[in-house]
Amino acid sequence: MSKELFYIIDQISKEKGISREILLEALRSALLSAARKKFGGRTNIDLNIDPKTYNIVFFETRKIVMSVADKDEEISLNEARKISPDAAEGNVITLPLDLHDFSRIAAQTAKQVIFQKMREAEREVIYNEFKDKVGQIVSGMVMRKEKSMYFLNLGKTEALLPIKETLPNENLKRGDTIRAYIEDVKITPKGPAILVTRTSPQFIAALFRMEVPEINDGLVVIKDIVREPGERTKLAVFTKNPAIDPVGACVGMKGTRVQSIVRELRGERIDIIPWTDDPRQLVSRALSPAVVDKVGINEETKTAMVVVNDQQLSLAIGKRGQNVRLAMKLTGWDIDILSESEYSKMRIEEADKTFSPPSADA
Repeated sequence: MSKELFYIIDQISKEKGISREILLEALRSALLSAARKKFGGRTNIDLNIDPKTYNIVFFETRKIVMSVADKDEEISLNEARKISPDAAEGNVITLPLDLHDFSRIAAQTAKQVIFQKMREAEREVIYNEFKDKVGQIVSGMVMRKEKSMYFLNLGKTEALLPIKETLPNENLKRGDTIRAYIEDVKITPKGPAILVTRTSPQFIAALFRMEVPEINDGLVVIKDIVREPGERTKLAVFTKNPAIDPVGACVGMKGTRVQSIVRELRGERIDIIPWTDDPRQLVSRALSPAVVDKVGINEETKTAMVVVNDQQLSLAIGKRGQNVRLAMKLTGWDIDILSESEYSKMRIEEADKTFSPPSADA
């Protein structure tokens, strides 16, 4: 029995990552529960499991009395002295308990409690492992899709990826391996729930930390990041080290670093700009890839007027206003874009209003 028990606990410990001490305590609790149930719920029954040999010894404790009123809880002084000559009234004596006829029902109860304790211990191990990984990226294989949720295999457990947290038009299939950002880890009645996303701007930030050593080491800092998932991301980066080009570090040699991220995002466009405290330069850079000619700002209303070449207007605004919308989110400034021709027309109209010709009577 002890050899079989040793083998089972050793296997479970290795496969599930649960310590032997936790499993032994679960086994002890299960067997004790079954033994007490067999004897009508007596609380003076206990057991020991040798951590080295795995031998199990059941015993009961009884109070030594002159006259026995409860034979299950007490023992007479005369009987106690036959076992231990030093026995004294009022003391407690430990007696071995013969459980050779441990019933099938009690054994089944022990089995159920063991599995329950194992599940609880396994859930705790998983929760403790992933609770500190919130904000990190995991790689998982798509196992199945149920209603509005994908289930990703992470090895020891599964992660939940809501369909609304996938990229637009992204149809994942069983067996696909993807990366996702751990947004939260919760305790539920069914165990820990690991919630992941592919739409969060922080997913992009985490991908850059993985791909760009300068960001991971803190030499390059991501000042801000805005995103419309599946379409475009704008990333502002900064460094205090004059020897480092923050944009070049993110792009990588021949674009290898950023292209790796773009592939993971199914072709999502990424604009990387150098951060500056100068609002005019920041607004101009945020409208990348468009080229800006002029920027005027009003610091009180935090608004900016931007002038671009007529051929750059549609690029600056972007499809359905996406480029300027993201630029405003990134900078925190309300941006109004004019083409050169619109700006010239506006200047002429303002000049006409300012100049008033002399009257005929003058």
